[in-house]
This record gives sequence, structure tokens and C-alpha cells, in this order.
Amino acid sequence: MYKKILLAVDLGEPSSWAKALPTALELGRTFGAKLHVVSVLPDFGMSIVGSFFPAGYEKKALADAESALRAFVDKNVPADVKMTCNVGHGRVYEEILATAKRVGADLIVMAAHRPENKDFLLGPNAARVARHAECTVVVVRQ
Repeated sequence: MYKKILLAVDLGEPSSWAKALPTALELGRTFGAKLHVVSVLPDFGMSIVGSFFPAGYEKKALADAESALRAFVDKNVPADVKMTCNVGHGRVYEEILATAKRVGADLIVMAAHRPENKDFLLGPNAARVARHAECTVVVVRQ
């Protein structure tokens, strides 16, 4: 049923993968799917903010994020699982959706926290991904 599963993780927040990773692994084993793990490095937002960082900071941050994601999967994803690592840069939900489209994911697995009042107005990333994804989305509660 599912051939390509995208797992979105925030490397700085273990709750983003503590339950979502086992779910993605189990679904991947059940369907013989390839796992695509994505982590997103947020952008600076306004360009004026970026001017306060040293030259080359963004490039180094992306390289560090790729290394951190590789270390994460080496530690947490069994060696027999077919998988790839993907690092996005920008708005989290947009990068998750773009990565899903690029890799041809037919399932996205991600965690969601219990919503707070502000989330109903702004919309958390999980809600935005679920609302705009072209494939099935499994949202795992923390």
C-alpha cells in the first residue's frame, strides 16, 4: 500500500520523533516501504535578521544539520531499513510538503503536540501539512 514513507523530525526536540519514528518503522516494515527522513532548518524569516550572522553561516548550518541528521538515523534507524536523509531549509511545513512531493512520498508520518489556544489561530506545522499534503498523513500524538 505504501512504498515511500516520509518521517519529519526536529532534531532539537526528541518528542518530535519518540513515537513517530517507531510508527514509521512499523509501517515501513509492514508495507516494505522505503523511509525518507526529513529535518528542516528554519530560515531567518526577515532578510534583515540574516545580516546579523557571519558570512557562510547558513551554508555551515545546513552542513551541520545534515551531519546531525545522519548521526540521528545511524543511532535510531536499524541498518536493515532502506532509507534516505533529507534536510530542508525554510518554513517547516512548506519544506515537509516539498520534500514529500520531491521523493514521491505516499505517506507522511509526523508528531504533533497537544494544541494550545494560539495553535488554533496560527496552525501548527502538523495541521498545515495534513491540510495541504497530496498524500496520506499520520499524525502521532506525543
